[in-house]
Amino acid sequence: MRISRTAPWAAGLAAAALFLIPASATAGQHRTVADSAQAAPQAYPVTVDDYYAPAAGKTGAALKTALHDIIKTQSKVSYDGVWNALKVTDQDPANSNNVILVYSGRSQSKSTNGGGVNDWNREHVWAKSHGDFGTATGPGTDLHHLRPEDVTVNSTRGNKDFDKGGSPVAEAPGSFTDADSFEPRDAVKGDVARMLLYMAVRYDGGDGFADLEMNDRVNNGTAPLFGRISLLKQWNQMDPPDAFEKRRNQVIYDTYQHNRNPFIDHPEWVNSIW
Repeated sequence: MRISRTAPWAAGLAAAALFLIPASATAGQHRTVADSAQAAPQAYPVTVDDYYAPAAGKTGAALKTALHDIIKTQSKVSYDGVWNALKVTDQDPANSNNVILVYSGRSQSKSTNGGGVNDWNREHVWAKSHGDFGTATGPGTDLHHLRPEDVTVNSTRGNKDFDKGGSPVAEAPGSFTDADSFEPRDAVKGDVARMLLYMAVRYDGGDGFADLEMNDRVNNGTAPLFGRISLLKQWNQMDPPDAFEKRRNQVIYDTYQHNRNPFIDHPEWVNSIW
């Protein structure tokens, strides 16, 4: 399906049409993002298969390198620009005035973004302290791992690695936490895994930021590491990409960064690399 270029995403889209984008659909055409930190690339491949052609037939480290070389070409969004972008990428398909909060699963008004207790803010799924990139344009503003979340829940998650167990998280039904880890609700476990794995492929230390990598530990602190990879691989399999996640990937590609999360398009590549 070809995505129309005539109507702005922020004005609202037909959710049903967007949710029918298949993995082999048109990957999108060139668009300019008003607050991008750099000009968008001049051309885009016609299909998702074309986009990943340089990775075809590869496995292991060779596949990781090929995917990095593909997805590192992107436009960048400012940290202020992330607010408006999330109102589009995470729009509630049942209510265009709302966004879906990633861990809470709650539909909340787009207008309630901010720092108040009952507001939603910008959750870095790859905690920005893991590699000390902060809110720098690049990993700090990469929409592929930034999601809306309740301010209190965001604070509870903090910079913890992902693992199983702990006490229930208030305002995030199905999520649990303890002193050194956070477990998201079942419906987004795979989403979390694929966002982290995207970051580990996209940022390899070659563009002025830390080399982000996965390990099988918690308590990684400020090291550019995230765990647990063994559990994240399980989550990738138990919670495959759904329509919301696929639509989000497409919107980021078409409208904002012009790069894709390869593990949403090809979740089987997780086991090929790790």
